[in-house]
Amino acid sequence: MKKLLITGGSVFVSKFAAEWFAARDYEVYVLNRGRHEQPVGAKVICADRHALGDCLKKYYFDAVLDITAYDEEDIRDLLAGIGEIGDYIFISSSAVYPETLPQPFSEKDAVGENAVWGEYGRNKIKAEQLLLERRPDAYILRPPYLYGPMQNLYREPFVFDCAMEGRAFYIPGDGSMPLQFFHVEDLCRVMEQILLTHPGEHIMNVGNSEVVDINRFVRICYDVAGKSLKTVHVKDHENWRDFFCFHNYGYVLNVEKQNRILPVQKDLREGLLESFEWYREHPENVAKRDYIKFIEEHF
Repeated sequence: MKKLLITGGSVFVSKFAAEWFAARDYEVYVLNRGRHEQPVGAKVICADRHALGDCLKKYYFDAVLDITAYDEEDIRDLLAGIGEIGDYIFISSSAVYPETLPQPFSEKDAVGENAVWGEYGRNKIKAEQLLLERRPDAYILRPPYLYGPMQNLYREPFVFDCAMEGRAFYIPGDGSMPLQFFHVEDLCRVMEQILLTHPGEHIMNVGNSEVVDINRFVRICYDVAGKSLKTVHVKDHENWRDFFCFHNYGYVLNVEKQNRILPVQKDLREGLLESFEWYREHPENVAKRDYIKFIEEHF
């Protein structure tokens, strides 16, 4: 039985990962401040990663799955406070790639400023760099949009709300902008394969091999909600984020390295159905935004 430390464990990716690995007989510990409902099957270490003291020193972990680090301070303080560990897997982001690079983005591309993601991308770059300085053997995963059960962001849940309320969906432009997703379970499967096989590639883009556009994504969301779709294309409003759940920024990752250890990913329709069924039972867990209000007042 491998002993894992998962940072977070309170919401979405980290909570899903904690329950997923615990259900597969890993001994899972989560590190968080105890402010939310804890994941089923995990042991809780209630502490702030920035004030750990000696609370982790007595443990040995076969792996750390660092899902909640956003900047170099997060990495520095965890490494300073932890005892002996085996593997270290850090969930970074595709936001580390400058939007000016040719696509699909490859791991060989230089990281740098992304005008769309701004500080978030810059901080992820600094976190990656510090981790590799301190742990050259660490694994770094760079996902696109993550989705699935336990989603706490108003992305696919926004489309589900429009579908369930029988609303027309307002699509920016012609709807052809590409979107690339990755299901949280597939992210867990990649992490498990890393723990089992220790691939030679330590920096890896992760994501669905299949890329969809806005039009198809919305159609699938309405379909899994059991509703007919009527669309309105908005072509003269500059700020998409006023009424739409993704930035005006289409990007695609090259996931060839990932496909060597996870050649098949969850079908997007299947994954969105899982997300819909979870959201229907847990709407209060999603941080909603005023997209519908804006639509009603301006269109």
